[in-house]
Parts: sequence; structure tokens; C-alpha cells
Amino acid sequence: MSKIHLLAPEVVDQIAAGEVVERPSHLVKELVENSIDAGAKCVHVEFSKGGRFVKVIDNGKGMAPEDLPKALERFATSKISKTDDLWKLSTFGFRGEALASISAVSKLTLTSRREMDEHAHQLICHYGKKQTIDQVGGSQGTTIVIEDLFENTPARLKFLKSDGAEHTAIKNTLKAMALSHCEVEFRIQENGKMVHFWQACKTRKDRVEQILEIKPLFVGEAIRENVKAYAVFADPHNVAKTAKNIWLFVQNRWVQDRSLQAAVNEAYRSLLMHGEYPIAIVWVEAQPDCVDVNIHPTKSQVKFQDPSLAFRAVAGALRSSLEQAPWVPKSAVDQSQAFSLLDSQNDSQSQRAVNPSVGIPTQENLSFADSSFRVTQFQKKDFNFPKITFNEPKVSYQSFVEAAESRAEFNSVLSEDSGLETTENAALSKGTYWSSLEVLGQANLTYIVTQARDKIVFVDQHAAHERVAFERLMTAWKGGKIDIQDFLFPLAIDMSPEKVEAILNLSKDIERLGVFIESLGPGTLGVKAAPLFIKESILSRVLDQMANEIVEQGGSYSLERAVGDICATMACHSVVRAGQALSVDQMKKLLQEMDFYPLSSFCPHGRPVSVEYPFYKLEKDFGRIV
Repeated sequence: MSKIHLLAPEVVDQIAAGEVVERPSHLVKELVENSIDAGAKCVHVEFSKGGRFVKVIDNGKGMAPEDLPKALERFATSKISKTDDLWKLSTFGFRGEALASISAVSKLTLTSRREMDEHAHQLICHYGKKQTIDQVGGSQGTTIVIEDLFENTPARLKFLKSDGAEHTAIKNTLKAMALSHCEVEFRIQENGKMVHFWQACKTRKDRVEQILEIKPLFVGEAIRENVKAYAVFADPHNVAKTAKNIWLFVQNRWVQDRSLQAAVNEAYRSLLMHGEYPIAIVWVEAQPDCVDVNIHPTKSQVKFQDPSLAFRAVAGALRSSLEQAPWVPKSAVDQSQAFSLLDSQNDSQSQRAVNPSVGIPTQENLSFADSSFRVTQFQKKDFNFPKITFNEPKVSYQSFVEAAESRAEFNSVLSEDSGLETTENAALSKGTYWSSLEVLGQANLTYIVTQARDKIVFVDQHAAHERVAFERLMTAWKGGKIDIQDFLFPLAIDMSPEKVEAILNLSKDIERLGVFIESLGPGTLGVKAAPLFIKESILSRVLDQMANEIVEQGGSYSLERAVGDICATMACHSVVRAGQALSVDQMKKLLQEMDFYPLSSFCPHGRPVSVEYPFYKLEKDFGRIV
């Protein structure tokens, strides 16, 4: 007697439900996606009892009465009709499994009305058993009510977490749905109480600010061939303790992707301390035939035809904006004040020209490149105290920028004559925030005490100079201003053939980093030349790690990261230390150097360079204000 038999339909439906509806949050995701596919501009979601009761109301197109029972059949859908449609998807649903799976494990009530219909129609299904269709009252759109979820599958019911945990998962899912659809209004009701109301927004940035309640936020974009990435992110001062605030969307689908998350973390390299995670929301868009969204039952994962393009696009979108440091004020001098000052000078010049008998010597107009615009002076009172002079230590600026490990190439990088722009126009083009601060002195031989118009700013002299030296080293390395060592015999590195092929495919990119490679065999990579300051042992380890990242994640910044770590270490041991006395001129010079590099707010290890204390806080602490 044959032991092979066909499973009963109800068993098949419950198996499918176990994959598609693993927990209530997945159910909510499927229902909301159906609403958005139906063109809804307003979605109302209610849930309680740990997600065992869910109600979703939308104002979409609605369904015809004869389509209601079809919607609850497996593999019934209006979104695709042939195989090729899987590679041209413009909707979120396409398998035709969600409603059938949900109706198999719950009491489902489906009510829908189209614009041209006089009445709404309702279909009730109890654990896969459909009842007759009834005419009911209702507005345009679709309403789905789920009750007693998993009541007929006690084993599945036992795997649900506490009501609070399931509600948190549902709210997190709805946040993701709202983030990906800024044009849709969301109303969220938990246990009968309205917990969220997100109005439709014009831009993604507006929606992120609305949901995450974080300001300011910044925007970045990048395109790598056929892959485009758009990012909304917070500055590195505003961080999280977990990676939960990294939201990733591919083709507007909320996904979990280790490679894209690694790309986000890579973009924040040298800006965050250990244990800190960025707040970033990233949308990745590619041609439909270059992304496979049909690789996971809950559609929470995707597969790219070329993962490295997606990795580089995400990292580029964030890094290109981060390197501009948009959170740092560009100038402490108000441009309107600059124009008014210039106008007043022009007026006085005109008066003198008209009446030369005034006898006032003529003065030249101020230009925007004039150093007067960068001089900051704040209100002071002069008292007739006895003058006290301090013997400042005779420490030249050159003494605390000596090179690391006695290498001549880094002497030139860390010295003042390293080829950097030093003209006033160049300094203005880089920004004038740090040099606009007025130096008051040095605290504990470690912190430069400065003031702006509304605050006191303490600058860590070691961290600040460390960032300056690090950026100079990295600039020299990326600009090819370092010595390259040609090996007499190629350095052989053994690795799997898959890794060798992955590395060789990126050989042109790797050559830009100063490393020249070739194939010495199916399982051996040869290094012909490399930067002089990278040891062979480090080079072997980094290239092997790079190959792993390329194979597993589709993109790699391993070599640049390793060089960055080396430069950070060299900079740390080559700059002014805590406890070292500096003259006022030296402190001013260091602040001017910081203006050349937008990321001067952080040392290469992610520590903050400065701490601010607003004057209003001091006045409040002193009881001057309430």
C-alpha cells in the first residue's frame, strides 16, 4: 500500500500560514500592503489581545462582490498573470497566499465597496469555511477584521510572545510601512486608544521627522550604475545603542539585509564610538529585473543581481553627505551683517567722494575674503586691574605635529608645508566655524576654552589635533602622495578560488588604494606592490577579510578601513597630548586647521571633539533666569 498521499487543503493552508503569518505583525504587514496596492491614501489599523484581534480599514478601490471569495483562495491574485511579471513587479503583493493563509487560522470578515457600487458587500470566513456574501452599508474601500487568530492551532498560539511584545512588533511594522509611504495617512489604534496619527507628507524627510521625532535630519543621495540610494539620517552626535534605528527599504519594501546594514555602518566609520549605532533610513531603488523579491516567505529579504552596487550606493549616499558635516554651522558671521557692513562702507565712501573737503582719509572697501569678516569679538568690560603677565611656554606649532614612526613621507603630511591650501579664500571655502570661536584660554592643560555668541565651547586639544593629522594622512594616501613599495617577488596569499576571483574583479578599485594584485593560480593571489607603511602581515589579513566581505556582502571597504585604522593610530601618537601647554596663538592655529576638515567634530575613533554649554544654562544655574 502506498504511503504517499496528498495533504488535505486545510493542512496545506495551515502550513502556508505558518510561513506567511509567523506572528501577528506579519499579518498586519500583509493587510496594509494590500491596502496600499489598492491605492489607499488613508489606512486605519486597530489591534488588541496581543494581535489576535486586528482591524484594517482603507479607502482604496475596493473589490467586486464576485471577487470576495476568490480573494480567500490560495494563489488567487490580480497583480500578476505570467512568469515574466515576477521581474516587473509594481505591487507589494503578488503570490496570492496572504488572505488564504490568514483566513485558515482566524475568523475573518471581509467588507468591500467600489466607487460605482450602491452598497458594500461582506464575506465571513471561519477558519477556512466561507459563508454567503451579504449586502451591508459601508464607504468606499475595504475593511478586514481578524478575530481569534491561531485559535484552531493551539501549538502556534503557544509560540506567541506576551501581548506587549506582540503589540510592539506590530507598531514597529506600522512605523516601517509609514516610513516607506509618506503619501499615505496612517491612524493607529491600540486597545481602543489612538496611539499614532501620521498625516500624509510631501517628502520622505518630513515623514521621518514626523515618525521618529528627531531633528535636525539630513539627506544624501548616490547612484552606482543602475542602483540609486536615498538616505535620511541624523548627525553622529545623535546615536542609538542598538541597530534598531537603521531602517532599510528596497523597492520601497521594508527588508532586513546584513550587507546594507554593514554599508550604513561603513559610512559612519571613524564617527562613532564602540557600541554606538547611527540613526539612518535608506531607500534603495534598482531596475525590477535586477532585484529578486521572491526569496523569503514574508518578503523581508531580497537578492540583488550585483550586491556590490547596492553596498556602494548606500555607503556613498550617507558618506558623501556626512563628509560635508551639514550639522556644523558654516560661519559664525551672519551674512546679512556682512552685507550691511559692506553697504555702510560703500555709503561712507560715496559721501567722501561727493564732499572731498571733509578731509577724512579714504578707506578701501572690505571684501568677503578680508580677514575682518573672520574676527570674532564679544562684549567685554575693561577693569583697571594691575597687569599680570604670564610666561608662555616656548612651544612652536611644529613641535606637536612631528611625524609618526620617523617616516619622511608622514613628516611632510603632518607639517604645515604639506601642500594644503593656506590662503584666506581657501579657508573661507572650507568654512569658518572653529576659527570664529574666541579663545579664552586653556583648562587643565587639556581643553581649549572658547566662546561663541550664545555659548561656551570646550575643545579637546588632543582629539581635535588627532582629527587634523588623520585627515592629512588620509588625504595624502588617497591622493597618491605616499611611497609605493614594489616587491621583488609577488607576495603570495592563499585563499579559496571564489575569494581570488572576487578580489580580481575589483582589482582596478584596489589599485586606486595603492595595492597592485595579480593571479598566481586558482587559489593564490599575488600582491606586486603596496604602500610602504602597510606591513605584509596586515596586508594578507586585510585582503582575506576583503574577499570574505565581497563574497558574503557584495562590497568591501576593508583596505580603506585598515589604512584608516593605521592612520588613526599614527595620528594619535603624533599630535599634541593632554597636559601639554599651548600658547593662545597655537590654540588659534589649531582651530583654523580644523576648519579645513568638515568632520573635525569627531576624533578618528568617534569621540566628540567639543562640548558646548549655552549661556542660558549658566544664567539658569546662577539664578539669573528661571
